[in-house]
Amino acid sequence: MARLLEMGDLVVVCPEGTTCREPYLLRFSPLFAELSDDVVGVAVETAMFYPTTAGGLKCLDPFFYMVNPRMCYTVQFLEQVRTAVVREGKVPSADMANLVQKKIGDALGYSCTMLTRKDKYLMLAGNDGVVRKVDGKCSSPPAGRTNN
Repeated sequence: MARLLEMGDLVVVCPEGTTCREPYLLRFSPLFAELSDDVVGVAVETAMFYPTTAGGLKCLDPFFYMVNPRMCYTVQFLEQVRTAVVREGKVPSADMANLVQKKIGDALGYSCTMLTRKDKYLMLAGNDGVVRKVDGKCSSPPAGRTNN
């Protein structure tokens, strides 16, 4: 990502907090603040019937999409945040990530958390949310155990 940013005139999208359907945002990675001079937060809100869960039957997802005749997406571009202060050593990158998370959370009316995607899947599905291929079959590690 750093190499692409050095080339200039690029838009880089860092999807953060996107794995959650509840009104809260998962913790943002500070990587974007370390690699860029300016960040424009984009708050994307979706409104649709989506009854699946982390451990649910994903084969039913196409049917749930069909019962959504009018999905609604609202996109709000927020004010630019100067992140160059992170590379200048004036502000820690984690603090900058928290600031951008708060701005997006406020725009959506969501609460910000320090939970990661991995934390979320451990609570909901009993695994870290990563599907691994073992002996030609895809599987998740047993509940409470992760294979790193």
